[in-house]
Amino acid sequence: MLHLGMRLDQALTSTSPEAQNNRAVASGLVVTNLLIDKRQAAFRECVGQANIRSGKMTGPTLQFETDSTIGVQQWLDIYRRMVAIRRFEEHVNDLYTRALMPGLAHLYSGEEAVAVGVCYALRTDDYITSTHRGHGHCLAKGASPERMFAELLGKEAGYCRGKGGSMHIADPATGNLGANAIVGGSAGIATGAAFSAKRLGNGRVTVCFFGDGAVAQGLLYEVMNLAQLWKLPVIYLCENNLYSEYTSNAEIFAGDLMGRPAAFGMHAESVDGQNVRAVYAAAKRLVERARHGDGPAFLMCNTYRYRGHHVGDINRGYYRSKEEEQRWMTERDPITGHGAWLLEQNFADASLLQQIEAEVASEMEAAVQSALAAPYPSLDQVEKDIYA
Repeated sequence: MLHLGMRLDQALTSTSPEAQNNRAVASGLVVTNLLIDKRQAAFRECVGQANIRSGKMTGPTLQFETDSTIGVQQWLDIYRRMVAIRRFEEHVNDLYTRALMPGLAHLYSGEEAVAVGVCYALRTDDYITSTHRGHGHCLAKGASPERMFAELLGKEAGYCRGKGGSMHIADPATGNLGANAIVGGSAGIATGAAFSAKRLGNGRVTVCFFGDGAVAQGLLYEVMNLAQLWKLPVIYLCENNLYSEYTSNAEIFAGDLMGRPAAFGMHAESVDGQNVRAVYAAAKRLVERARHGDGPAFLMCNTYRYRGHHVGDINRGYYRSKEEEQRWMTERDPITGHGAWLLEQNFADASLLQQIEAEVASEMEAAVQSALAAPYPSLDQVEKDIYA
């Protein structure tokens, strides 16, 4: 601790161990404050936000009109789906803290509007590829919570018979080509699926979900280049949650993130990822564009993860503040925001929203209990379904 009782001239000239320590601490504080200021200024320039810590998006996000083709029941279903993802992730965190789940998981809490808004714009036979933070994508595309919990718990009933775990869930029946633990690793798979769809002429569109950290991966630029050259029906969906693992984006990205797709002449848009209606409107427009043969697009959804990089990342004060997290949770929550809009439009009253939340909570509790009771794979299954 800096000894405040020491006079400034003493602190600057003394050679005592205490004075040397004080100078070191003071220098460290100055450097830290300068670094924080630099991070915020760089990020404001990078993505156009007024304040990285405030959660207020003032950058180049597009204006939108609420889709009049979506009825009341669909808007309520969208609310239900977001609540389902939130409750699912709460159970995942509980399973981890109770040491019932092997390995780690990367929670999607706070980003629900992105997965739900995008997947609601897709057909069942359209494709998605996912990420290490992929539970929300899987559920939004139609995966069974029970089978997902079983996979996380290593049970036979899981999507990969308990061998894939949290970061490798795939469900071809719903068009989910799989999550990927490698940052940006699914970009090639998504682009290949889009190439196949174009050659077969089946009208399918692929959405490639990836985090902002993947924008630093060379693979993404290789496939974006090919997709633009060949006019492939693929949407590159960047979930910009402001942090690449434990590092602010301002420390790793030079220039404008939206300049990346622009370098290929690719159509690109940025949207408020906490507003499910805005996400849906943008996704629907870009999906229809791709389906009609107008080629790929890049959509950046500005969002925020409420939890740490993974479930074990609980002491986050060294890279972001609790005040910042609290502001996003209280002022920018996608579920609360959509619920308030439903009330304003008289599409629901408080009791109906509470009923939906209670039903979802009951369904998720039943799913996790079923998965806990399910058997593990037998020993003779160890070498089956394993490919190298």
